[in-house]
Amino acid sequence: MYKILVAISFFFTYAVASAQDSIVVKKDPRVDVLTAKQAAINKRTAGMTSNGQYKGFRVQVISTSDRTKALNLKAELLTKYPDEKTYTVFQSPYFRIRIGNFLKKEDAEAFRKVLSKAYPQGVYVVPDVIEYTPPADDEEIIE
Repeated sequence: MYKILVAISFFFTYAVASAQDSIVVKKDPRVDVLTAKQAAINKRTAGMTSNGQYKGFRVQVISTSDRTKALNLKAELLTKYPDEKTYTVFQSPYFRIRIGNFLKKEDAEAFRKVLSKAYPQGVYVVPDVIEYTPPADDEEIIE
């Protein structure tokens, strides 16, 4: 009985190995368009939080429990760097002043170096949810 099972298994192995069938797949060209759109969506959402805001970086200039000191520094930053938005984050008991909206850490680090010249202590890059509007050409890909 064992010899018959071995012979049958060799026969099926030989039959499968010697099969010369081929499969032809015809793909609709619209699949490539949909794949490109999905890749663009995935790339965009990888940089987003679950509620649709963008992940990025800001430069934190101060963390203090003195509210007046924090607000004075914020006013000073607004005067010196009018193109960059400043933010006050209160995490009891500290007021933290952050500046900028950077998608890339390298950009935030370059701005940190500029700020470090005027504010030599406690200036560093922090991950944060940022304000960002994607360029119009990204919108066309998804629609």
